[in-house]
Amino acid sequence: MFKLIFYKILFLFFISISQSYGENVFIKVNVDDNIITNIDIKKEINYLIVLNPKLLELDENSKEEIAKKSIIKEIIKKKEIIKFIDFKKKNSLEDEMLKNLYNKSNINQNEFEKILLEKDSYNIEEIKEKLKIEIFWNDLIYLKFKEQIKIDERELSKKIEKLSDKDIKEYSLSEIVFEKKKDESLDVLMKRINSSIESIGFENTANIYSISDSAKFGGKIGSIKESNLSKKIIDEIDNLKQGQHSKVIQIGNNFLILKIDRIDLKKLEIDKNKELEKMIKFETNRQLNKFSKIYFSKSKINYIINEK
Repeated sequence: MFKLIFYKILFLFFISISQSYGENVFIKVNVDDNIITNIDIKKEINYLIVLNPKLLELDENSKEEIAKKSIIKEIIKKKEIIKFIDFKKKNSLEDEMLKNLYNKSNINQNEFEKILLEKDSYNIEEIKEKLKIEIFWNDLIYLKFKEQIKIDERELSKKIEKLSDKDIKEYSLSEIVFEKKKDESLDVLMKRINSSIESIGFENTANIYSISDSAKFGGKIGSIKESNLSKKIIDEIDNLKQGQHSKVIQIGNNFLILKIDRIDLKKLEIDKNKELEKMIKFETNRQLNKFSKIYFSKSKINYIINEK
C-alpha cells in the first residue's frame, strides 16, 4: 500500500516538473531513496559551467557524467551530515561562502544570479543549500577528526625563522587528486589522465578525474606560499614554469598532480605570530581535507547507487 502511494506521488511530481520545464522528466540515478532526474543533471551542468566555463568544451556525455558525480557526492554528504548534525539550523557562514563563490567565479552577485536564471540553473536559495552542505560537512569532519590533527608548532616556527627578510615564491595552483583501484595499473591510469590533459585541458580533466572539492572549479586551489608546501611537493614543482604541471605525487593513499597557474615573488615583512597562526590554520585545513576524502570514500560504499 505504501509503495503504491509513493509511486502515485512520484508520478504527480514528475508531471508537475515536466509541465514546469516543458520537457519529459525521467530518473537517471538512484542513491538509496534519493532520485536524480535529467532535470537535476541539466541544472547541475549549467551551475558547474558558471564555476568552470571550460566545461563548455566537453561533449554532452562527459558533462552529464561530471554532473551526476557531483550530485551523488552532495547527496551522500548530506545523508552523513544529518546522522550527526541538525541540518535545519542556520549557519552564519552561508553568506560568506556565497561571496567567496562570486569571487572564485570572477563575477558579482547580480551577474551570478542573472547567468543562473538564463541557464535554467539553481536559484540563490538552492545555491545556499548546496553551500550549507559543504559547511556542515566541514563541521562534521572537524568533529570526527579534530583529535587526530597533529601540528608541530616548533617545526613551523623554524620555517618562519628561515623566511625572515627573504623573497619567497607564492604559487597559484590547480590540482587533480585521484584514487587508484586495487587492481588498476597506475601507469595505465596516468596515461589516461595525461592524454585527457593534452586533449581537453587540465581544468576539464580535474572535473572528470579529481575527487577533491576543488574539481568543480577546474581544480583551482588559489595562492599558496612556498613555506606552506611540503618539501616533497616543492621538489616536484620548483623547476616548473607557468602553465606546466607536475608528475604524479603520492600523498598517502591518493595521488596528486599540480599545475602552476602563476608564480609570484614576494618580499616578506613577517609578523612572526601572525605567520605562525596562518601556518597552523593551513596545516589544519590540509589534514582535515585528507580526513574528508578518507571519510567520504568509506561512507560511499554504504549507499546503493543505481544508474538507469
